[in-house]
Amino acid sequence: MINEELMERAVFELGKDSPFYNFLLLFIDRIPSVAVRTLKLRVSSRGRFQLLYNPDTLRNKPLAFTKALLKHECLHIVNGHILIPVSKSREKMLWDLSMDAAVNQFIRELDAFSLPMDSILKEGCGTDNERFFVGPPMQYPGMTAEFYHDWGLDFMKKNKTIDLELLDSNISRPDSHEDFGKFELPKEFVEDLLKQVISETMEKAKTGMPEGLEGVMKLVLDNPVLDWRNMIRRFFGSSMQVGRYRTPMRPNRRYDDQPGWRNDYAAKLVVVVDTSGSIIEEEFNSFFSEIDEVTRVTDSRVWLVQVDETVQSVMKYGKGMWRDLKLMGRGETDLQPAVDYAQEKLRPEGLLLFTDGFTDLPTVSRRVLFVLPKSHNSDFAEEAKSIYGRSSVVFLK
Repeated sequence: MINEELMERAVFELGKDSPFYNFLLLFIDRIPSVAVRTLKLRVSSRGRFQLLYNPDTLRNKPLAFTKALLKHECLHIVNGHILIPVSKSREKMLWDLSMDAAVNQFIRELDAFSLPMDSILKEGCGTDNERFFVGPPMQYPGMTAEFYHDWGLDFMKKNKTIDLELLDSNISRPDSHEDFGKFELPKEFVEDLLKQVISETMEKAKTGMPEGLEGVMKLVLDNPVLDWRNMIRRFFGSSMQVGRYRTPMRPNRRYDDQPGWRNDYAAKLVVVVDTSGSIIEEEFNSFFSEIDEVTRVTDSRVWLVQVDETVQSVMKYGKGMWRDLKLMGRGETDLQPAVDYAQEKLRPEGLLLFTDGFTDLPTVSRRVLFVLPKSHNSDFAEEAKSIYGRSSVVFLK
């Protein structure tokens, strides 16, 4: 427990140093694990960034070193490295070096003890995670991992004595990249997740952006259009634990002859439907078809609230119920009564509002996602983005 508190202290101190890291770390779950050497970054099956760390390895390390490693993992995320598969045996080592060189140059504590990538490749020396790290080639600072990978391939062709397998056996790295590019979720989902995390962090930490990172993140956000289906799945994917049971399918970490524990998760969400707008039937059907699919996969608990000027209907929602759903109301539009009712009576983790936006933007104190049809109020959409973040609004297509 003490070792876990040391990691959280490093997180706290890093957040004090920079609002950028403070906001970014809100999206990363820290999980102690003796199964990893030092650190390993991955994406969970529920769409969360997870940082596994070995508390015994970090126990005797200085606080500044742990903070530097946290920065290292954060920059793997903002550089989009989590999307790069590194499974190819010969190029894996080169990808590992290239990604680390791309991030260490922005971390003063690691850059000071870095060896240039060309020196490491040519001399075949390794890096020690307490004293030496890999930095960019001396003549090419400030470039991306993709650039360093391509440069490394060309460098090895010109220097035919380089043995990556020998280098791999000698090198000692600060973290593991083995789960990069490996996801239980569709890659498109993870790409949208990455863009959402980066865009929200940029918006919240505008005045505290570390030097040199803004351009890197904009490269990842170069295609900022988020698929509405993936965004809804991402919204539903953040779940809470609702039960714990024993299962022989999971080994017990303490007693080999006993079954392990498995946590059961389900999100409690409220879907608010604006029944007063001009949403066409095709868009309504597409929206609820996706809701059905997501609830089936995530076992989410969903309440459905219909609203025009007032709350017209409140019901627990089940798969396929939309086909027989009678829309109630059709008067003027005011979403605030439905939001207030949901927050006070149903107390959900988040609210998903399906509306055309021809009304005032409601005040929401929980997670919120606005889903707008093709014919929507653009002023409503822009105001929602400015208040709740760019990733809080998606458009049916």
